[in-house]
Amino acid sequence: MTYENIVALIGKDEEYLLSSPRETIPKEKLHLPGVDFIDRVCMDSNRNIQTLCSLKTLFNSGRLRGTGYLSILPVDQGVEHSAGASFSANPMYFDPENIVKLAIEGGCNAVASTIGSLASVARKYAHKIPFIVKVNHNELLTYPNKYNQIMFGSVKDAWNLGAVAIGATIYFGSPESDNQIIQVSQTFQEAHRLGMATVLWCYLRNDNFKQNGTDYSVSADLTGQANYLGVTIQADIIKQKLPENNGGYKALNKTSQYGKFDERMYTQWASNDPIGLCRYQVINCYMGRAGLINSGGASEGENDLKEAVRAAIINKRAGGMGMIVGRKSFQKSFVEGITLLNAVQDVYLEKQIDIA
Repeated sequence: MTYENIVALIGKDEEYLLSSPRETIPKEKLHLPGVDFIDRVCMDSNRNIQTLCSLKTLFNSGRLRGTGYLSILPVDQGVEHSAGASFSANPMYFDPENIVKLAIEGGCNAVASTIGSLASVARKYAHKIPFIVKVNHNELLTYPNKYNQIMFGSVKDAWNLGAVAIGATIYFGSPESDNQIIQVSQTFQEAHRLGMATVLWCYLRNDNFKQNGTDYSVSADLTGQANYLGVTIQADIIKQKLPENNGGYKALNKTSQYGKFDERMYTQWASNDPIGLCRYQVINCYMGRAGLINSGGASEGENDLKEAVRAAIINKRAGGMGMIVGRKSFQKSFVEGITLLNAVQDVYLEKQIDIA
């Protein structure tokens, strides 16, 4: 997809995303993605040689190899959302081999899925595309449904099946988050000891985050703090939803004392445009020392291609490290899924789309 195609796809109403928004933290202050990211940023950390090699493997795979950006296919919804609900749109993905094939044919840097899915095809594919094993999940079979991340696999099993990284989710803000933080922190420590990289799904979950019809679980200030906590437990890569609003701390403090905030978070360090909100997420990833990859979100039908490309533009121009797009790709035909993944990657390959 050329630059002209990208501009035509997002439309005139969104062309402002391609011009510089109001500056908050200047890009010169950030640790930006690039071909030398491992040597320039990761080398200063406590990560051992094998973990650095695993990160290098992620960066040197797929269509984005050598750019410092990541395009990852995540398919854990068979557990998280039920297999029937997730794969009825395209039942070929009940077979995990087709998930891996989509990631390979779609030019992704890696495929992220459940330990069972990747274990079932590990001998055939682990040497062909980097595996990210998601080790914890929220299952929806318990009645009534509950929302908690529990361990489905071990780091050692992930290592044995050839994974270069593990993934995990923490529901920050939930009553169960204390245990999740402890479990995932220990899991990441073991993964690094064995030489694997770590990817954290930094999600917010608490009914009280919804105030007066606004969902602040996707606010820049609260998701930014979740990112900061994720990097603090030594996640190498942070996966986060794109921010849709701001002022979560302010809204929650109207009803009870909650957290701490500084007005400069809203007036100086985060502008209200989409790129400025996303940059606040990036600066909370230790100024980009841990890469921020944003999620593509649910499949909404005919607008998926536009929305995925739009999200990639926001992430890249904010200083993020890439996209992790699942449902928008695998809930379509195989060919359409490849087309969408390639379009997202084209944003990161396009030199005319630069850091704001």
